[in-house]
Amino acid sequence: MRRLSALVVLLAACTQAPPATPTGENPASPPLSQQLADRSPTPASTRGVVTAETVVGGLVNPWAIEFLPDGRALVTERPGRLRVLSTTGQLSAPVPGVPAVFAQGQGGLLDVAIDPQFTQNQRIYLSYAEPGSGGAGTAVARARFTGTALVDVQVIYRQEPKLNGGGHYGARLVFDREGRLYITLGDRMNWRDRAQDLAMGQGKVVRVHADGSVPADNPFVGQANAQSTVWSYGHRNVQSAALHPETGALWTVEHGARGGDELNRAERGRNYGWPVITYGVDYSGARIGEGTAKAGMEQPVYYWDPVIAPSGMAFYTATTIPGWRGSVLVGSLSPGALVRLELTNGRVTREMRYLGELGERIRDVTVGPDGYVYLVTDSGNGRVLRVRPVVG
Repeated sequence: MRRLSALVVLLAACTQAPPATPTGENPASPPLSQQLADRSPTPASTRGVVTAETVVGGLVNPWAIEFLPDGRALVTERPGRLRVLSTTGQLSAPVPGVPAVFAQGQGGLLDVAIDPQFTQNQRIYLSYAEPGSGGAGTAVARARFTGTALVDVQVIYRQEPKLNGGGHYGARLVFDREGRLYITLGDRMNWRDRAQDLAMGQGKVVRVHADGSVPADNPFVGQANAQSTVWSYGHRNVQSAALHPETGALWTVEHGARGGDELNRAERGRNYGWPVITYGVDYSGARIGEGTAKAGMEQPVYYWDPVIAPSGMAFYTATTIPGWRGSVLVGSLSPGALVRLELTNGRVTREMRYLGELGERIRDVTVGPDGYVYLVTDSGNGRVLRVRPVVG
């Protein structure tokens, strides 16, 4: 009789409703113990470690900053202007020769990168939203920079097909050690299913030579119904990308929907799941796809829920800011911060956030030749900020 009573109690316990979801946890996601990727603990912004000083203001929605070998920097403004920032903090007039851009929604003039052989050829690369038949798409042009103007402008890549809508262009540019160029391409927001279609240019990372030709060892070269430029796919909107300084691997951070921003290693031929798997939900709260994992689709290294709205990324290889060497630095548009990740054996072991008190949307992150970190802030009165350690 005692055994029967115990069995009844056990069965009753097993059929009770699960405990309520803790506050701040996404109810559409499985318990943390069942999730395969590491989740950010959402640390508060830390004060007293670094401070930010304004190098220059008065920029209109700056999107990217890139240093030249002589210490000057190139800064893009989304309405379609390229500026030169002098070593003394003076901003040039707009540089002539920039291609026409689709400056609506999230579109416009976006990233800038310099050729690995810049000292020999003076070439720079610009990504931008290009207008055309069917709408707009991400494009990349290269040009020779004379110091005051762009000449010999040539478009080396176009995202196809062009689509209507003003969101999710991706558009980060990263050169690898062999001088090949990675270009991140967003899913264009309303066309997310195309991220799984290799014949479409949306939701991909592509890899080309510096002249736009296709490397013979790209994973889908010669495959029917696939664009030969594709390197990896199943991405939503990658606006952060950088090359690991030791391994040479491409690391990216992409925007999720509501929850589910992802840190990934974008590896050859891999499928990163969007929109079939994700740790986020739609802005309406509706479920997206099939869950958080599926065979043949990659898990992120790390994800954020709530999101950080990532944009801009750099590996910190200098020693000017103590304790930061080897860290990954990512800009946050919302809630707005500089996010620092410590990596051990390819996994995130610590996350810190700084400068949240500024209330700024951090659009890009780079490390200057002086070892300080430089940020651009996304607003109608955008700034270039220099991040320094707090002294004393």
